Amino acid sequence: MTYAAIEPFTATDLPESPDPVAASAAHYANEVVDLLSGLLLSLVRQRTPEVEPVLRGERPPAELSPELLARTLQVQGIWFQLLSIAEQNAAMRRRRQIEAERGYEQVRGTFAQVISEAGVSGVPAASLRPLLEGLRVRPVLTAHPTEAKRVTVLEKHRRIYRRLVDLESPRWTPRERQSLIAGLRNEIELLWMTGELRLSKPTVPQEVFWGLHFFNETLFEAVPDLLDKVERVLAQYYPGERFEVPPFFQFGSWIGGDRDGNPFVTNQVSHSTLLENRLTSLGRYRRRLEELVRALSITERAAPPSERFRTALERELGATGEAEAIAARNPGELFRQYLGCMVRRLAVMITATERGDTRPDPAGYASADAVIADLRMIEDELAGAGRPELGTAIVRPVRREVESFRFSTVRLDVRENTTRLNAALQDLWRATTGSAADAPEPGAEAWRTWLAAELARPLLPNAPAPALPAESAETLGMFSLVRRLREEIDREAFGTFVLSMTRSVSDVLGAYLLAKVAGLFADTAGVESCTLPIVPLFETIEDLQRAPAIMRELIGVPLVRRSVRTQGGVQEVMIGYSDSNKDGGFLTSNWELHKAQIKLTRLGKEIGVPIAFFHGRGGSVSRGGAPTGRAIAAQPAGSIQGRMRITEQGEVVSYKYANRGTAQYQIELLAASVFEHTLKSEREQALAPTAEFDEAMEALSGAAQAAYRQLIDHPDLLAYYQAASPLEEISLLNLGSRPARRFGARSLSDLRAIPWVFAWSQNRHFVPGWFGVGTGLLTFLQVRGERGTALIQRMFTDSRLFRLIVDEVEKTLSYVDLAVAREYAELVPDGRVRDEVFGLIEEEYHRTVEAVLRISGDHELAHRFPRFRRKLARRLPMLNQISRQQIELLRRYRESGGDRTQEEQLSALLLSINCIATGFGATG
Repeated sequence: MTYAAIEPFTATDLPESPDPVAASAAHYANEVVDLLSGLLLSLVRQRTPEVEPVLRGERPPAELSPELLARTLQVQGIWFQLLSIAEQNAAMRRRRQIEAERGYEQVRGTFAQVISEAGVSGVPAASLRPLLEGLRVRPVLTAHPTEAKRVTVLEKHRRIYRRLVDLESPRWTPRERQSLIAGLRNEIELLWMTGELRLSKPTVPQEVFWGLHFFNETLFEAVPDLLDKVERVLAQYYPGERFEVPPFFQFGSWIGGDRDGNPFVTNQVSHSTLLENRLTSLGRYRRRLEELVRALSITERAAPPSERFRTALERELGATGEAEAIAARNPGELFRQYLGCMVRRLAVMITATERGDTRPDPAGYASADAVIADLRMIEDELAGAGRPELGTAIVRPVRREVESFRFSTVRLDVRENTTRLNAALQDLWRATTGSAADAPEPGAEAWRTWLAAELARPLLPNAPAPALPAESAETLGMFSLVRRLREEIDREAFGTFVLSMTRSVSDVLGAYLLAKVAGLFADTAGVESCTLPIVPLFETIEDLQRAPAIMRELIGVPLVRRSVRTQGGVQEVMIGYSDSNKDGGFLTSNWELHKAQIKLTRLGKEIGVPIAFFHGRGGSVSRGGAPTGRAIAAQPAGSIQGRMRITEQGEVVSYKYANRGTAQYQIELLAASVFEHTLKSEREQALAPTAEFDEAMEALSGAAQAAYRQLIDHPDLLAYYQAASPLEEISLLNLGSRPARRFGARSLSDLRAIPWVFAWSQNRHFVPGWFGVGTGLLTFLQVRGERGTALIQRMFTDSRLFRLIVDEVEKTLSYVDLAVAREYAELVPDGRVRDEVFGLIEEEYHRTVEAVLRISGDHELAHRFPRFRRKLARRLPMLNQISRQQIELLRRYRESGGDRTQEEQLSALLLSINCIATGFGATG
């Protein structure tokens, strides 16, 4: 094992881009990186000079004390955080530069680009209107345990980012600039002094607080800004045409509603989550209305009010009981008087919610729609007074916030798995039949007969809730909670019920039955239609393959069909990227997901019930975390139709939404990509299905899956994986409230997909992101010969899906370091196990690199991705150093056997895990 000396915080020089904007952005990024690295190194020399030789690689990890290793890892972790902030700042600057020099329509992933292309290509306004009307985009925040940053750390990151933005301005004098740099140095020192590791696992309420942090920081403002951008570009490229831009972009959340495998999410926790969500939105609206009170100091002389407005104002003033005092405080300023009454109404609601009371109060607002109506009336009054631009600029953004976030900030999904649901249903069977015998097995004919009978049987008026054991009563209570709080908080406080591990139609009908018993049907008899959308989740390869047959049978059930019709006419299906990858490997997972969407889309057209997709993606490539624009562009033609829900998990949330400029771009990128796919996909050759390509993908998938399963089914893989990675130690990192295993069993099958990916990225194997692809490709090329080579080259050029797979595999291979991976393998005590398993991985790695380079025609990995290479080059030298530090810490920690040094080793080890995750920018 050798340790090469490195210069801290430096990167290998790469060729300059021929694009002047890209070259300018890279030059600026290097300047910012040099500034931040200089400030951090100066702090190291001042505070802990003994760390600098370690950073330079002049001392091997075996010589270092746990304390010195921990201090070094803290500095390295801070460096990766600063690097990410610098790159976000540089990316935002690059987009601004493109807009300034070339026009907004030249910024990739914007509505300006999509709509300008539509205008130039002659797409009529009449074609755009229905697309806008049907557009529904909803990212769904989850608290899946992939986020290593505390809110306190996120806040410090934001201040550092703001300092960098300030420094971009050329207006500062040298003295002022030095003052800003000194302030930046102070922020870095404060970040250093802040505890980075969680001392205990976060509670679900803490995770709720973490999620709501992003709305207060950026998202409340970003969504109305997006709608305004769409209006502006439509007016620019379709002058004289009228468009109505609906509140098409909203957020969902699983935080506080996702019970699947998380015993800490209870009905009480979900209730408190809804209260926090409500308080966050109400508090935001109160602040925004107070801003309007300060802004709209318009006298009735300047803007004579309509009779409608005078009547409404008199009514509102009378309801306060303080009409004279309010009028005296703002004499003649009728808008201020009306807005003051609105603020009072919200204050009543906030006070009630803080004490846990969400029942409608006449002194508050009955619904978000009433607030929207009041704001719209003020806009109309300003327009009637000849000042429409004031209403558009000042009042409309507030109205759009209320339309988008309502009284709940997010639409909270509830999720549970079929095992828990069927257990509750079996208890319900015993309660309704009065039998002490065992209930029929879920899926048996007798079980289906019972479900159908119960769904058809009218509910008795005022029937008491069935007496169920505590765990099953909790499951049924989840549905009852939805009914009650949707009525009290907001009709859109909840999104859907997601059923994990859906295996059959009976599983879904069981969810309908629990919803019926809980009172979630539209009719009192409970036989007509369900008001809560039930969304089946198909996760494994087998589940995805069976999904079309299951959905055909399910939508054939009259109750389900009626329910879908009353809920808007679209059946949603969730597809899981993580578990399908863990089950079948990267290539097979992508292909089976693609096929399932094609078949389900065709099914929807055939039976007259459109099927929309909820994409369960993670942050890493292996869990579906490909670049947003390219991933959406590669979806099957006609499969989106203006609707997309997609999970945003852990570090993805903080990366996308922590800073205002980045958040604005990311939500526009998502929405514009959905709009573009809907507009163009069914006319694009790159998405046109071809029998030749499909047959090739089937062959590639079969060979790749066989190779992947050879590794996964190896009897010693679990022993290798546990020893050659920090798999077990990751659970001590306190990332999230959810356990790493769904049911507690210690097997690969029960291990959740996130820790599965997390540990493989820590030990530099990155198996889930590429294993099996090389065998699939080389086998195909060997069997098909020259014709196969020509076909693969055409697919690489013409098939978006295949190109995306190859590109993402190539990037993932760039993360792999076999020399470092082999050192992790040395932690496996059994030499036979080590040699067999690592031998499989090493051979497949070389096959995959060979295959990818043959297809791309390049001589080295990632040659086609200069920006990616630049980011990686800044990180790899230090990541390699930290990996070797982690190997030493794993060896010490496992050998300590519980003695007094173990705690010291553990602290440094957890810092190393955090550090590597931050360096790669993804955990799971």
